[in-house]
This record gives sequence, structure tokens and C-alpha cells, in this order.
Amino acid sequence: MKRRAFIASLTGGLLAVPLAAEGQQAGKVWRIGVFLTSDGPNVEAFRQELRKLGYVEGHNILIEYRWHEGKVDRLPALAAELVNLRLDLILVSGSQPTLALKAATTTVPIVFAGNADPVGLGLVSSLAHPGGNLTGLAILVPEEFGAKQVQLLKEAVPAAARMAVLIHRENPMHRAYLPQTVAAAKKLNIRLQILEARTPSELDSAFAAATRERADAMQVYADLLFNTHRTRILALAAKSRLPVLYLFKEDVVAGGLMSYGPDRSDMFPRAATYVDKILRGTLPGDIPVEQPNKFELVINLKTAKALGLTIPPSLLGRADEVIQ
Repeated sequence: MKRRAFIASLTGGLLAVPLAAEGQQAGKVWRIGVFLTSDGPNVEAFRQELRKLGYVEGHNILIEYRWHEGKVDRLPALAAELVNLRLDLILVSGSQPTLALKAATTTVPIVFAGNADPVGLGLVSSLAHPGGNLTGLAILVPEEFGAKQVQLLKEAVPAAARMAVLIHRENPMHRAYLPQTVAAAKKLNIRLQILEARTPSELDSAFAAATRERADAMQVYADLLFNTHRTRILALAAKSRLPVLYLFKEDVVAGGLMSYGPDRSDMFPRAATYVDKILRGTLPGDIPVEQPNKFELVINLKTAKALGLTIPPSLLGRADEVIQ
């Protein structure tokens, strides 16, 4: 991607912002919204890429932040609040927040950074030609991804005859991907226990149920609630001595056993390039949705040891990262 050159100078001890690039409206101050769980590394990576592209807060761009903190019941109100601010564009991540925004506006451009199956959710008409006011980066596409996760968990725990899967029934993507998990478990002669949690307290109940049914392993789907309460889930998994497979690497770095999912390291910087294109005048519906091009398997050997689990060398050899 061609970067615009910029001139830096010092004013009042602060670095001056990059000059507005050719094609931007002179003197224009863009107003964008950020609708995410909370502030953090992803937000900073997004801001850094915007600065490289010539957009700096307080100079030629103003950002309105709304943190939903993983509380699904707050999504519609916060989405409507952002839309009513008459912004030039909104950045969002996650299926449920994006659906809330889609319900709130058909005109404000929306860039999503990490949504599962945006076509299946009805966010866009197609990946190549989104149409409408949404575009961005897909985090998952159907293509038997759920089955692959079950296969990997079975490889990690070859003796597993009973497997639990933790879902949030109100998450539309969980309903879409669950049939893949069910079919894969049946093919591998695994008895599948479907557990649901819609509140933090129900997480405890779900793990207790897995223990009662003597589950040998568990798969945890990605969800706003589950991501927000990552530490709690990891503690419950350790207490239950359950080998758990997650979607995101962050869960494994924090102490989970293993994950298999898309590499999200540059997703928010790439989302900034979408913002740039739209602010330059390209319609969101004309910008193709990017699909994940790399999936990574991450294994935490320290956690495996704590569980008394020996990961087969054949699986370790295919891991993209092994945490010692």
C-alpha cells in the first residue's frame, strides 16, 4: 500500500501532525466513531495506522469512543447514540455490535474489524461486492472451520470420548457454527455436551455441568461475554482440569491450553486503510471484504503439563507457536 509522505515539525514541544494528503478536503475535520469492548492495544494500533495515513486526533480527525464492555443489552442504545452524532464513519468489531449498528443506520459508513461470516449474517451482499454501507475484515468464513477445531482438540486429547462446547445462544454465529461442531463430533464418535452461558454466573454453572458429565475436553466459542470474562473462564478450566480449545491466541497466552483461529495481529491497522479509502470518497459497498488468509494453531505446554496432558509430537510439529 502506498503511504503518503508527511512533514514533521516541532511546535510547542509536540510533534506536529502529518500534512493532509492529496485528495482530502482542505481544513476538513473528520468525525469517526469507535464502538468496541474497551480501550486497549487494538485501539492504539488503529490510531497509529491512522497517524501514518495522515489522520491525527485533535487536528484533522475527532474520535467518539463508546465502550460496550461486552454487555449485549447495551448495544442498541450505544449504537443509536453513535449514529445520532452524525459521524462520517464508525469502526466496530464483533458480530453483535455490528448488527446493532446495521439496525441503527443504513447511511453512515461502517467498517468492521473482525466479523464472522458477514454474508451469512446479512451484513453485506457478498464479500467481493458488499453493497450498502458496511465493509471491512472477516474473521471467519464457513468452510467447515468448526469441524477443524473439533479435530484438533481430539488430536490433543486422543482418549476424549466426551466433549463439551460452551456457547452463547443469543450469538448468531454460535447458532450458525454449532451444526459443524455437532457433525464433527458425531463423525469422531464423540459424545457432545452443549453448554450455554448468557451471564457471568452461568459460566460457573456450565463448567460444573461439564464436570458432572465427565467431559474429557471442551471447546469455547468466541463471544463478547466470554472475551470479557476470559480470566474467569481460564480459572474455571484450570479448576475443572479441562483441556480447552479457544478461538483466539490471547486466551492461550493468558493460560489456556490451545487455540486455532485467524491471525488478528494486523486487523485493526488494516481497518484503518478502509477508513482512509472511505474518507477519500470510495463508497463502503464498493470495497471488498477481506477474508482471513492465515489461521494459527497455538499451544501452551505449561498448561498441558499442569493438566497432566502430553501433546502428541505430530500436533506440536504443526503448531505455529508453542508457549513453554
